[in-house]
Parts: sequence; C-alpha cells; structure tokens
Amino acid sequence: MGRSLSQPPDPRGLSRRRFLVGTASGVASILATVGSGVTLGLGLPRCAAAPPPRKQPRVVLARRPAAIARDGSGRLVASEVRAAVHAALCRLTGHSDPTRVMAALFSPGDVVGIKVNCLAGRGASTHPEVVAALVEALRGAGFPAQNIVVWDRLDRDLRSAGFTPSRSPRAGGGVLEARVLGTNADYEEEPESSGSIGSCFSRILTRKVTAVISVPCLKDHDLAGVSIGLKNFYGAIHNPNRYHDSNCNPYIADLFRHPQVQGKVRLTVCDALLPQCHAGPAYRPAFVFGMGAVLASLDPVALDRVGLRIIEEQRRSRGLPSLRAAGRDPVWIATAGRYRLGEADLARIQEVYT
Repeated sequence: MGRSLSQPPDPRGLSRRRFLVGTASGVASILATVGSGVTLGLGLPRCAAAPPPRKQPRVVLARRPAAIARDGSGRLVASEVRAAVHAALCRLTGHSDPTRVMAALFSPGDVVGIKVNCLAGRGASTHPEVVAALVEALRGAGFPAQNIVVWDRLDRDLRSAGFTPSRSPRAGGGVLEARVLGTNADYEEEPESSGSIGSCFSRILTRKVTAVISVPCLKDHDLAGVSIGLKNFYGAIHNPNRYHDSNCNPYIADLFRHPQVQGKVRLTVCDALLPQCHAGPAYRPAFVFGMGAVLASLDPVALDRVGLRIIEEQRRSRGLPSLRAAGRDPVWIATAGRYRLGEADLARIQEVYT
C-alpha cells in the first residue's frame, strides 16, 4: 500500500520577465539513456535519471499559419503541420533531417511511447496530424512500427480525438504506422510514491515503452492554470483527480520527477496549432486562437514556462485577468524548477522562432 500523502507547500509566484531571443547554440545533449541503472522488477530497465538541464535550454517555436485552413473550419492542412513539426525538431537539435533527430535521441532497441492528451476530445486535444509527423520521422529513422506506441488514458479518449486504437500497427488509409493504445484499466497493482503523490502507473509506461515523446496541447486549465507538458502525465496514473488542490502544486512536479516519467521523457513537442486561453480544459471554441505553431524542447519545464507566457499574452490581449489574478497561477512550474527538472526562469530560456 502507498504511504499517506503530505500537504502541499504554500504556492509561490513566477517571474514574469520575458527573455529576448538569443543566438542559436549547439546541439542539445541527450537527456537520458536506456539500459543503465537498476531494474524495477517490471521486465524493463529503469532509465537513468535525467541530469540537470544546460544553463540556457532552448525552446523552439515553429509557426506555419497555413497549417490552419483558411475556410474558417478549423481544419488542419497535414502537409503544413508536418513542415512545422519537422522544422521544430531540426532547429532544436541542429540536424538537417528529422530522421536524424530521432536517431540521435533514441536507441535502435527503444520502444518509443508518444504520450498524447485526448481527454477533452476534438478541438482541445493533441491533433493526429502532429503525431503522424513524429511517427513518420521515427519510421524514417528505422524504428519498426511495432516499436512506436501512441498512448493515453482511455481508448474512448483516443477515439474522441480522432485516433483509432489498435493493438497492432496498421499502415495506409491515413492510419498511423504505430500501435495506438489506451491504458484503460491496465495499471500496476501497487502504488508508488514520489513526493506528495502515491499512484499506480500505467503499464504502458512501466512495461511497454522504454522512452517517451510527450505531445501535449497548449491550453488553459480551470485548476492548474495551464495544461501543457508536465501535466500530460496525469494521464499516466490511476488517480489524477486526487491531485488538483492548490493549483496542482506540488503534485504535477512530484509526479514528473518519478523515475518512470522523468527518466523516460526525452523530448516534448507541444501542439500549439489551435491553443485555448480560457475556460479549459474542456473545449470552448470562443477562446481558441489560431496560432498554427508547434513548440519543441528537450527541457519540459522550459517549454511549459514558454507556453504559460503565450497563454498569458493571449489572455491580456482579450482583456482577461492574468492567471495569478484569477487565482490559478501555475506555481507548480516554479516547483519543478526548484526540483531541477528543468528551467523555470524565463530569463534563462532561449526562445528560437522558425
């Protein structure tokens, strides 16, 4: 049985200074390797804990306005989405081809899990077009379709967002060359603790995949303030509803620093094609703005911090109060920074636009 949970500390505010875009630096080092460390008794090796990020992590924003159809339907243009994803990957790492990015980030024997966020259904979930571009890059790098797993909490959620659950990869007809799996009820029997959380983890995360690409969408959240990359892993535990008090602080950061999460996430690619700046996490089209962008980073905290700035700027442009003024300041980003999970200070983050 898991131990009793402690109360979260008092929230603290975030710095709000904006860093001007710096010059590009060298290729980012790989954050984790598979096959080192002790085993977890689950049939897969524990990945080594990610080292502290470099002093100035990079967050790339690749914007392709043409990715959103001009007919007002909100339909996406797959070729333009693909261009945005691939541009973000290449600019992030310095490689000229997205397949080389995948070959550098993952080992040939890896089973790569693509963690999406589909709870809200179409409109406020990860778009299949973004995932398709990532799968294409992985397949081009030589990863078998069987070794690519697109996953989330429930088959029902995946279907609602436009994915087709399949235990075997299928190709053609617009179907992803990957397995598409919901955890459903397949969680570990015993909870594991990390700081203030105690949860049973999805066996997709613990037993089926060795490395993870986190693919959240960018949106407002009525309790957490924002829902981006770190919160994406509420979809990997059996009891996320327990961890929404105090604006989800420190729960989101505590969950992410568990070895099953921190040790496996090597890349975050955020779907910012049609973000939502208010009334989330449910889909509220009145607050959706057509950004037509994809964000990518090797530092998940830095990416969330930049995503927060984007949401706050859009709220300000619409005359909405800041998240802090609304009582929803996502202070868990600062907590994640204090845990050294990544960089939470906007002044120390290099933002690159392409």
